[in-house]
Parts: sequence; C-alpha cells; structure tokens
Amino acid sequence: MSPRLRNTLAAVLLAGTAAGGVTTLPALMPHAQAAAPAAALLSHPEGFADLVQQVSPAVVKIAVVGAERGGNVSMGEGSGFIIDPSGLVVTNFHVAGRAQRITVSLADGTQLPARVIGADQRSDLALLQVASTKPLPTVSFADGQAPRVGDVVLAMGNPFGLGPSVTSGIISAKGRDIGEGPYDSFLQTDASINPGNSGGPLFDLSGHVVGVNTAILSPSGASAGIGFAVPAEVASHVVDQLRAHGHVERGWIGVSVSGLEESDRQGALVAQVAADGPAAKAGVRPGDVITAIGGQAVTDPRGLARMVADQTPGKDLELGVSRGPQVLKLTVHLRPQPAELSRS
Repeated sequence: MSPRLRNTLAAVLLAGTAAGGVTTLPALMPHAQAAAPAAALLSHPEGFADLVQQVSPAVVKIAVVGAERGGNVSMGEGSGFIIDPSGLVVTNFHVAGRAQRITVSLADGTQLPARVIGADQRSDLALLQVASTKPLPTVSFADGQAPRVGDVVLAMGNPFGLGPSVTSGIISAKGRDIGEGPYDSFLQTDASINPGNSGGPLFDLSGHVVGVNTAILSPSGASAGIGFAVPAEVASHVVDQLRAHGHVERGWIGVSVSGLEESDRQGALVAQVAADGPAAKAGVRPGDVITAIGGQAVTDPRGLARMVADQTPGKDLELGVSRGPQVLKLTVHLRPQPAELSRS
C-alpha cells in the first residue's frame, strides 16, 4: 500500500470531532457523490421511506469523552445501532473502545449514559450497554445469504455531527484488504459515508444489518464514493463473543505464511514456525504448504489467517499439508492467539 493511501485511510478511520456548530465540508472532487444515489434509485424508484421508518429508531448517535497524553481531553462523535431491547449497542472500537465517558442519543432525542462491555481492536468493533428503564427498538444482523456485489444498501448514522442521516448506494466489492490488519475482508460501498458515520449500520432492503460502517478512502477526508464496512458475518461473530466474554478469543497455530509463486496453486506457504507452538508440535515445517484446515480449502495466506482466527482455542483441527510430493494430514491443537501477535 502506498504511503498516500495508508495516510488517507488513517485519517478517515477516526470518528467525527464534536463541535459547537456545523463543520464546513472540504471541497469534493466533481464526481465524488454522483454515482451512489443514482444507482440505488434506478433499481428502487419508489424510494426507501418505509424502510427508513422501520429501522431508524434503532440507529443512535454516540458522543464520547476520552483522555489524551499530557492530560488533555478529547471529544468525538460516531454512530451505532441497538441489537437488544436491554440496550446493547454496536459501534466501532475507534469510536468508543477507549472512551472514559459515553453518551448515546436515541432517535427521539433521549440521551442515555453508556459503558463499554466488550471491545475488539482487531475487528474495530465495540459493544456498549446503555442505561435504559424501558425496552429499546432493535435491528438485527443479516444471517442468510451474504450480500452480492450490486445489491442496494442504505447507510445510516451521524455524519459530521449533523444528526440522523441516511444515504443509499450499492455493494461495490467484497473482501477488500485496506491494510488495517491480517483479517481485512471489508465490504466496499458507494453509499455516502463520512466522518461521524463510523459504527453505523449498513442495511439491506429487508432492514437487516449487512455491515458496520468503518472507513472511507478519500483524498479530501469526505465521501468520495468508496466506503468500507465490516461484514455482518464477521461482526455478528465478534459481537457474540463480546457479549459473552467481553473480549474475542481467536485460535492460533503459530506460523508465518506467504503466498505461492505459482499463480495456479492455492494454499499458504509456511515461512516460519513458532518454537513450541501448536504447528511445530503437530510436525509442520518451513516450506510446507497448508492447503486445508478443518476440511476447508485454504486459498491464500489471508484466508488461512481468518480461518484459524475464527476457530475456538482448545480444539483439535486437521491440517492438509503439501510437502514436496507428499500430501500429509496433521492434527494441530489450537491455542489462544497471543495478544501481541497478528500471525495465524
């Protein structure tokens, strides 16, 4: 990734900054927001008012106060959505994961204090609990067929601190790697997403959450029609663990891997094996090619990293390994992933 791209992404991963008035938007490129509304409305000419009315009560604004180095106080704003009537709210880690004070504003203007009950920096997700005396409106993650490229979606949230806002677009791509971590597999959308939308939901036309809006790619810091969301199948798995344990337990086998030079081969080439790690004890060696894990084919190193991380530590898994002309099946005992490591 080029330094320019990396710096641009780092800048727009941040939640919106809280301000006393409206923040003036920077100048946008001429084409910046033309495609999304046109593409979505052509496929749905009757509009989205019924859908917005259905889901908007569960979309919230999040205001945070945190501490910076030197004793300074930082303030920020983001978005989120309620997934349980008791007041469980999903948002981004970079919105609220390290906040000292959190206030959640409901669609009707009610403001409620909240606390972090679980956070996961690697997936950029956090789960909050608001203090409510009554059941709250909810939305749910999509649990059926994953969205397809070209499907119409709605993004909802709190751009630039303006308050509740909705934009439309399509899924532009899937499985995007934006250099944020070893498990990158983002949905890309051209629905307008801006600072302050972080943590807000990306809805399908059934009103289910297909993604959690997280980042944009933009030369100006505002929407240029390239936004990224954590897919529902990833977010729901992480949120379930945050709800149960307050943290995410990921599997680890203790290898560093790279891609294969042969473009027609699938798998992950083992570059290093951690001493006394699970893979070493199973007999994996540098130079081996891992082709399957738990009966599922491994396509590339990123795929292996995600597949291992999704497994529960403490279980045994069968590895398919190619070693020269040999095809081996080795049993590896997964251990919890060390916090400081991002290897599989």
